[in-house]
Amino acid sequence: MKKQVIVALALSVSAFSFAQKKELKTAEKAIKSNNYAEAKAALNQVTPMLSTIDDKYKSKYYFLQAEALYANGAGSTEDVNKAIESLGMVDDSSLKGDVDAFTTNMQNSYLTKANDNFTGQNYTAASVEFEQLYNMVPRDTTYLYYAAVSAVQDKDYETALKHYEKLDGLGYTGITTEYFATEIATSEEQVMTKANRDLYVKAKSHIKPGERKSESKRAEITKNIALIYVSLGKNDEALAAVKKARLQDPENLDLILSEANLYLQLDDSDKFSELMEEAIKKQPDNPDLHYNIGVIALKNKEYEKARTAFEKTLQLKPDYATAALNESTTYIEEGNSFIEEMNSLGTSKADNARYDELQAMKSEFFNKGATVLENFIKNNPNPEPNIYQQLISIYNAIGASDKAKAVQVKLDAAQ
Repeated sequence: MKKQVIVALALSVSAFSFAQKKELKTAEKAIKSNNYAEAKAALNQVTPMLSTIDDKYKSKYYFLQAEALYANGAGSTEDVNKAIESLGMVDDSSLKGDVDAFTTNMQNSYLTKANDNFTGQNYTAASVEFEQLYNMVPRDTTYLYYAAVSAVQDKDYETALKHYEKLDGLGYTGITTEYFATEIATSEEQVMTKANRDLYVKAKSHIKPGERKSESKRAEITKNIALIYVSLGKNDEALAAVKKARLQDPENLDLILSEANLYLQLDDSDKFSELMEEAIKKQPDNPDLHYNIGVIALKNKEYEKARTAFEKTLQLKPDYATAALNESTTYIEEGNSFIEEMNSLGTSKADNARYDELQAMKSEFFNKGATVLENFIKNNPNPEPNIYQQLISIYNAIGASDKAKAVQVKLDAAQ
């Protein structure tokens, strides 16, 4: 009696094994015919028996499932993600060649899609596809970097942050070897593959071949993490991230400016100015840095400091229109600061004398504001309309109506 039970059990296992092989063959045949729905149906018959089948057939099942879900590129995002997971479950060396070929096919197809969507500004799709490329080939972290970049362009900051933090944790640098040569016809340096560079140099269409390491993206990644935290209102995390980035690359001007802008958003103008001064030491001839110092000083009513910054800006870049406007504004605001006292005075002789004194001081500041714009127009004969408009306002305020009319004529002609 005991022997009969053993025989029956053996027959039962054999029947299960036969059924599994049959369904796998059915799925394989359907995939070759591009009938992915039939392949999925056949594989679904095997799914409940996975715990009982041999590892060899289990690997075959996962490989066929990946092919069926991918559906030669027609699978949904969810199905493709499952296909990638299934490939990771294949544990049979005899299938390695098939898995590698299938993965390469997926990779090439998705790389084309991702690049096309990115250049076509369909950043939502590009972000998903670059992430899938990374999941297909985890060793190629560049795909994850471009997934993050695409997410930023799509303003999907939560996803971008997830990718950037993973890159940061992986220690991704993005450093590559760039091969270059100068094209004789255009005298322009071109970056290309090593094979192409060597071919062009041999053909004598290019000269001065060389190679160099690209810049690390570590600081950029940490900076972007900080900026995303700011956009999400997580200021403490943002400060921690940007400080970490500066420790990694203390001489990086962009990081100094990123930290400065972060403090500006946090309304800490003192720290902003301190960092801008640090930036100016690294790039003393950068007009934008001096201009930003001036803007904050003007906001804080530090008129002399603001004027010094705007004057330096105009020395470095004489056509910097907003610097001229703001320098002029420092005089206007300082002149307007007397208005409150003027309005508070009575009609006594002493009050009238004080009023005249304040009025003269106000006019003196307004005249200085006008002089800034007049000098700017001398150096820039075709200025922006707002230069003329502010000058007209000043002239009208000081009662120089003839000058205002003359400038109005110039403004009308320019528009």
